[in-house]
Amino acid sequence: MALSARLQMRQTQSLVMTPQLLQSIRLLQYSHLELQSFVETEMERNPLLSYEPANAVADPPVPPPVQDTSERQVTGAESDGAAYESGFSGREDDPVSRPARGPAPATRGEGRILAADGDFSIDDLAERRPSLHAHALNEVADALAPGIERKLGEALVEHLDENGYLWRATEIVAAELGVEVGTVEAVLAQLQREATPAGLFARDLSECLALQLQRQDRLDPVMRTVLANLDLLARRDFAQLRRLTGEDESGLMEILSEIRALDPKPGHAFDHHGPEAIVPDVLVTAAADGGWQVELNPEALPRVLVDNDYLKIVRRGRLSDEDRSFIGECHQSANWLIRSLDQRAKTIVKVASEIVRRQDGFLTRGIGGLRPMTLMSVAEAIGMHESTVSRVTASKFISTPRGTFDMRFFFTVAIASVNGGDAHSAESVKHRIKLLIDAESQGKVMSDDDIAAVLRDEGIDLARRTVAKYREALGIPSSIQRRREMNARRLAS
Repeated sequence: MALSARLQMRQTQSLVMTPQLLQSIRLLQYSHLELQSFVETEMERNPLLSYEPANAVADPPVPPPVQDTSERQVTGAESDGAAYESGFSGREDDPVSRPARGPAPATRGEGRILAADGDFSIDDLAERRPSLHAHALNEVADALAPGIERKLGEALVEHLDENGYLWRATEIVAAELGVEVGTVEAVLAQLQREATPAGLFARDLSECLALQLQRQDRLDPVMRTVLANLDLLARRDFAQLRRLTGEDESGLMEILSEIRALDPKPGHAFDHHGPEAIVPDVLVTAAADGGWQVELNPEALPRVLVDNDYLKIVRRGRLSDEDRSFIGECHQSANWLIRSLDQRAKTIVKVASEIVRRQDGFLTRGIGGLRPMTLMSVAEAIGMHESTVSRVTASKFISTPRGTFDMRFFFTVAIASVNGGDAHSAESVKHRIKLLIDAESQGKVMSDDDIAAVLRDEGIDLARRTVAKYREALGIPSSIQRRREMNARRLAS
């Protein structure tokens, strides 16, 4: 068999993931804050990008300027019913479907100032509560003399958590600072005795409660025994506590009342600059025809424009080949960003519209009307891949008449029906379990088997172990603990 060399031509197809395509995919899963940070970074790198403040759409209309066909604008500023029907089917370069622009886009610096809350209220001028860190430093300065002890106290402040507890072991702090453990323990003991509020600088819950009771002169041996067995108190195991303390039930009820009056988290009394307010990406409102209108939230969309006036001015100047190449890359990058933001907005509206269509029962009747839904079912309905729907719903929020929810909230597991009817949503079943437990009364506490039997009578096929799993997920104790809690309340009343 003779060997010979020959040339062959083949034509194949392959998917090439360019850097811009990868970035477009990442844009889908960016949250509102992540997208805003990304756009601001791009604006700092690209001089052709300008920012139009969101409140510009609310300004009185002005005569529209002559439209430049090379100028592109982020689609998503529409706020009419077309968003629900077609998912912003209008093209960004279509002067008919594009909404009229407001005032001319501001410069980058000016735009960001206007994009923030423009008007100040009296609340903005009010004095804020001191932070836990600042308060603890003041307590250290009052309790400890200048020198090594105060330096150690300031180091301990850095290891306080939001509850006011010292989360780092004193042995580790001593090793890091190169001092004796006994020195750190002495400083900590002095701060625990003198710092206010009582319980600050405690290392755990038991020590926090003990510090508060000590200042009230109520830390007797019986109380120490109870604090050493807080797990028994949480389970309302008064029989075991009676054997350990020698107190009767009335005495234990008095101790329980005293402990309930204490503050288990003294650090929460100070300003922690709480979490940022959620800005919903999608707004759902009732339509005039009885349906639902879905639209993008203009406040969650960065309104980015290509500054074509600046581009024309630059191109009329004398530019070197390197400068022309740089301007060309900036123009191409700016147009790509506009198109990517436009596609992101369309995709979000398309997915949100399908979610609203499927969860009409939730919007009208509440959580009891929540239907089971999966990413795959939504992806098949709108003709997208499941991974795309997963990215779109990640870290996105939707505002409805029932409240603001994470988009992932509407995707729940299906629970079969006893009679072969429509499946039930896991969230609606959890809600039903909570309602059954909330309706319990003295002497009528339901076990997991009882709850499963009631649900089965209502047509929900759920095993006892699944009821227990859902109950634990809701943070509801077992029937034994609930019965003990009811008995404790009865004795204390």
